[in-house]
Amino acid sequence: MKPIVLITRKVPEIARALLQEAFELIEWMEEEEPAPRSFLEKWIGEVDGLYCLLTDKIDESLIARSNRLKVISTMAVGFNHIDVAAASKRGILVTHTPEVLTETTADLAFALILATARRLVEASVFLREGQWKTWSPMLMTGQEVYGATLGIIGMGRIGEAVARRASGFDMKILYHNRNQKPEAEMRLGMAYAGLEELLQASDFVVVLAPYTQETADMIRKEQLQLMKPSAILINVARGGIVNETDLYDALQKGTIWAAGLDVFDTEPVPLDHPLLTLTNVVTLPHIGSASIQTRMQMALIAAQNLMKGLAGERPNFVVNPTAWSDVNTGQGKE
Repeated sequence: MKPIVLITRKVPEIARALLQEAFELIEWMEEEEPAPRSFLEKWIGEVDGLYCLLTDKIDESLIARSNRLKVISTMAVGFNHIDVAAASKRGILVTHTPEVLTETTADLAFALILATARRLVEASVFLREGQWKTWSPMLMTGQEVYGATLGIIGMGRIGEAVARRASGFDMKILYHNRNQKPEAEMRLGMAYAGLEELLQASDFVVVLAPYTQETADMIRKEQLQLMKPSAILINVARGGIVNETDLYDALQKGTIWAAGLDVFDTEPVPLDHPLLTLTNVVTLPHIGSASIQTRMQMALIAAQNLMKGLAGERPNFVVNPTAWSDVNTGQGKE
């Protein structure tokens, strides 16, 4: 009898075909709507594997309902939507899809730098609303990107990819990270800085840190006040890293010049959110990895992680390697 896998959303057919060949599937077939909690609770105790997305909250109470679950595979780099500790306690492997979306997300981060600096969205609306009457010297003037100082918070793969793009604009690059990276500094021509120093010196600040207890609310009123009045904040990491109330106040009062946001505390962001009323904010619906090629690769990697884990092989991208050790030593399940 084939193992049973629960899929929480309609996924690309190339990945679904692989899964269908290897497993019996229980699927939530909507593409635009996440599986309701009742659906997850109904089936989680009947399956060997779970294929989920970052929109699914896989918390301790849900995991506790699982009787035979062995692998949770998320089609995402981030995994803060999964209670990894609860999974590890029960010997359940958690896997994700890093690396593949590095370049695509870096492209999006730099697109936000350019869009905010040159007021592209605002200018497009200005034209479409018929407000463009004539050329004038200071019409829709923005900030220079070439030769500016870029501060990157979180120097992982995506941070390095953004730094490589910045070098083509002859930008001075600062970075702040848990650990200093001397080799990357030499290779990318960048310098390490404390958070305060980075915020004070940068014309653009790009947030790329993972969401953790330490990074929650990392950028709030005190940090925003350190930034230049001409500075621009870009967040393509997770919404909870930037305090949205404080950011709104800073943008409204001119504490900073603009912001580009691909992520929010609540997603989808409510349409009455104050940030959506500001013209100096470019807002996107969490599309950091949204190129066709990247999303296809993510779907395939998530499927392959699941297939390897349920076949007793170590998946390529395991979040909780201690759970793998426990499984292979007969420990882990309560």
